[in-house]
Amino acid sequence: MPLNRRTFLNRSAATGAGVVLAGAAGTVAGAAPAQAHGAGHGHGPRTYSLRVLGTTDLHGHVFNWDYFTDKEYDDATHNDVGLAKISTLVEQARAEKGCERTLLIDAGDTIQGTQLSYYYARVEPITGTAGKRGKPPVHPMALAMNHMRYDAMALGNHEFNYGIPVLRKFEEQCDFPLLAANAVDAKTLKPAFAPYTIKRIKVHGGPDITVGILGLTNPGIAIWDKANVQGKLAFPGLVEQARIYVPKLRALGCDVVICADHSGVDGATSYGDALPYPENASALVAEQVPGIDAILVGHAHKEIASRTVVNTASGKDVVLSEPLMWGMRLSVFDIALEFRQGRWSVTKVVAEVRNANTAAEDPHVVKLVKAEHDKVVAYVNQVVGTCAVAMSATEAPYKDTPIIDFINAVQTQTVKAALAGTEYAALPVLSQAACFSRSAAIPAGQVSLRDVAGLYVFENTLDARVLTGAQIKDYLEFSAKYFVQTAPGAVVDVSKLTNAAGTPDYNYDVVGGVSYEIDIAKPVGSRIVNLTFQGAPLDPAARFVLAVNNYRANGGGNFPHVAATASVWANSDEIRNTIIAWVKANGSIDPSAFGADSWKLTRDGVPLF
Repeated sequence: MPLNRRTFLNRSAATGAGVVLAGAAGTVAGAAPAQAHGAGHGHGPRTYSLRVLGTTDLHGHVFNWDYFTDKEYDDATHNDVGLAKISTLVEQARAEKGCERTLLIDAGDTIQGTQLSYYYARVEPITGTAGKRGKPPVHPMALAMNHMRYDAMALGNHEFNYGIPVLRKFEEQCDFPLLAANAVDAKTLKPAFAPYTIKRIKVHGGPDITVGILGLTNPGIAIWDKANVQGKLAFPGLVEQARIYVPKLRALGCDVVICADHSGVDGATSYGDALPYPENASALVAEQVPGIDAILVGHAHKEIASRTVVNTASGKDVVLSEPLMWGMRLSVFDIALEFRQGRWSVTKVVAEVRNANTAAEDPHVVKLVKAEHDKVVAYVNQVVGTCAVAMSATEAPYKDTPIIDFINAVQTQTVKAALAGTEYAALPVLSQAACFSRSAAIPAGQVSLRDVAGLYVFENTLDARVLTGAQIKDYLEFSAKYFVQTAPGAVVDVSKLTNAAGTPDYNYDVVGGVSYEIDIAKPVGSRIVNLTFQGAPLDPAARFVLAVNNYRANGGGNFPHVAATASVWANSDEIRNTIIAWVKANGSIDPSAFGADSWKLTRDGVPLF
């Protein structure tokens, strides 16, 4: 589709659109006047303080509600989630500092993650349904964020999951700009979204303060959402684009420069050397690009109340804060300024995070989005089939469980049917699946849509790649690094057995269709033993089709071989929907009908469980 680069002149904030590359300046938006401390007819220094509030990785959470369990959200540490609670914290923080001197920004991953956000992207899409009369709905996140008076939002990688048309429609529905200095037109390399916005705060007794907000997104979009962005958008590095735009913001007279980075702090990269730009680059931006005062960090789903990075060029401190995820926390940056030598200068930045579980839900947000919420609750609770016995993912990270075998069985059947009559029809089909949620469960008896959807909480689609037996073994060896090396005879604590070196559950793949053991007494790279296919040792030269999700197929997790091989089939529908459709078509789930092939953990050949 055309990229439809929109102007933002009707917005309440300034933006640097494509013309910025030609040197044109954006307009600025003003805030209500505020009194500067000590501003008295030019006598003595004048000081001022302002506050920037930040959220990130909201992932479709408006309410403190879990659509997969159909009850109020809770976890082991009793976090609460959602914009309704964050809205209360925001109003409290504005009241403390003064609304006229408080800004509210977000660092991305907003329109994907819950069944609420999914419903308005796929079931009743905000883009409208072909042939259906009436005005398309407004996205629930836009409803809530507009009410909360956000000033800007940086794009996250999950903004692209549903394709550019859905993102553009969401952008149109927002009363604030969506920023991404490093999302550019693939052909012209001009900005496809506003790189920045400038806010002007009027100060009684002193000159206005201008605040530049630069948005930076994640280069990994080029890999993770390749099907949606290839040939349309390109994603340069965060450091590279910040080096262009931070000086521009300073040249435009910005007294304060804030970055909203959808990129973690620590420099780690999940896609190896598939891209020349690091995935988690916020600390690098702070360290290498002079002129930044603070960075709101996103993407990594971590809680960082405050971290200071010294810029190597200027020697100045840059304060970073990351407010966890899902609306669990609110970052609060307090910025002190002094008017000297004819302009405002930042003298100090301090940051903290505030916990949403201390706040009640804002009744205005609740009322605003209640109809959408109720509609989605009814949708996810519809019965789609039955299950012979209950299945749970609680032990899935360290045991072969029917619930993961079920995902692999559906994916295998789907790919086999798709390849029938093709040159690949004779190849055996294997399948990969991961435990996305340890709380996922399918009950005995009636099964609802939310039960099935809870198995696959990401918007991944299905792909098929041809790998050799040797490559399958390499793949499994890479996956097995998930386990902590454990000596024979050592006490096994299952709570400490997994997630070695910070590997998340979603990056531990089980491969269905083969049998194998993972010997965790052995070092990483030599753990896979007794690898068999149909009862015989796996032939390294044999060819197999691997049913794999698009995240993995495009390099997500940096698993070996799969991203380098050509796709022999791909589906644009979410795997979640494929599983739901399977249950509807078959009527019942019988775990005894699948899972004949298995894997197990061992130590020196002795099974752990």
